Amino acid sequence: MRIVHYLQRIDLEEGGVVRAVLDMGALQASPTRDVTILTHDAPDAPEAWKSGQPGVPHLKIVPAPSRPLGLFSGDQLRALEPMLKSAEVLHLHACWTTANNQLASMARRLGVPYVLSMHGMLDDWCMAQKTPKKKLYLAIAGRKTLEGAAFVHSTAEAELSQSKKWFPGGRGRIVPLVFDLEPYKNLPGPANADAHFGPAGTGDIDPSKPVVLFLSRIHPKKGLEHLIGATALLRDRGAPCRTLIAGTGDDEYLARMKTLAAQRGVSDDVRFLGMVTGETKTSLFQRADVFALPTSQENWGFVLTEALACETPVVTTKAVDIWPELEESGGSLLAQQSETAFADAIKALLDDDQRRASMGASGREWILETLDPAAVADRYESMYADAIAMAKETAR
Repeated sequence: MRIVHYLQRIDLEEGGVVRAVLDMGALQASPTRDVTILTHDAPDAPEAWKSGQPGVPHLKIVPAPSRPLGLFSGDQLRALEPMLKSAEVLHLHACWTTANNQLASMARRLGVPYVLSMHGMLDDWCMAQKTPKKKLYLAIAGRKTLEGAAFVHSTAEAELSQSKKWFPGGRGRIVPLVFDLEPYKNLPGPANADAHFGPAGTGDIDPSKPVVLFLSRIHPKKGLEHLIGATALLRDRGAPCRTLIAGTGDDEYLARMKTLAAQRGVSDDVRFLGMVTGETKTSLFQRADVFALPTSQENWGFVLTEALACETPVVTTKAVDIWPELEESGGSLLAQQSETAFADAIKALLDDDQRRASMGASGREWILETLDPAAVADRYESMYADAIAMAKETAR
């Protein structure tokens, strides 16, 4: 099977879509599946992909769209056509990439089936942002691309139920995202994080307080202000915690959050760590007593599954599309998106060591059993095979 993925950039600072494509590609490449990642820039692609080693995805760097609005020129499309023509399945990512419409149109002309992963971009919260612009885009080209797909891929029932109204004539397919279990099979312990950030991320500050971790892209939708407010409430209740904030993103929002921490009087208890990756990130999850993400919307939320894999109990909201699965795991509490609700949930866990340990063990066990990569790979294989069969049937 020959699969081509298209994503504009392989840069992990751009969020979960990049992580999803990296993990999909790594899982899907095999002796029976030839996987090509078509992109314009790939600073975070594995070196093995760049060097063309066997058994891994082939990385194909092509010029970025040269026309206004992120569109390919005619010459660029002609240069891309042989790559699409040789594919059995094209897998597109993200709803608002204008070049996707051009590649989808080419695929339909060539008789190559394509799958489009929404990555939560048609969720209700997302569609409530810049709604007129998004509706216009869908009317001009986006809906045709969605409804022309063999499958519009969602990762959970909650995502598909919110999104389907925007492509009523299309076909949805639910397949979970790939979660690479390898880094979590043998956990490194908190020493690595301590070496980088001081005990509990505190540097010279007293490390005796329990640790609450936020690790995600710094963006208004993540609701970081609710966590900073919860930190202040916990201090006022005589149950102070150390809140570590790891990630990069929206510089203006980050500055506002630092100002908010000062205004609420918790600058000493809230530490901003910047981007954290690799084993240090895994170690930081283990250092934390609770992981908290007061988000307004998440499609999958890799950080949530990462926290559970590290035996760290999670507090988040029902704005995560996989919230029923998180609840089922036994490792998560779901709270309203408010500082009071998050303070209550965090305190309930910090006050009960046995409950935290039990939730941590349950969450890790659920991750290792439910997100087995081989089983997920089979579901992608089935989706692609069905897409190919449908295309052949249409061509008759």
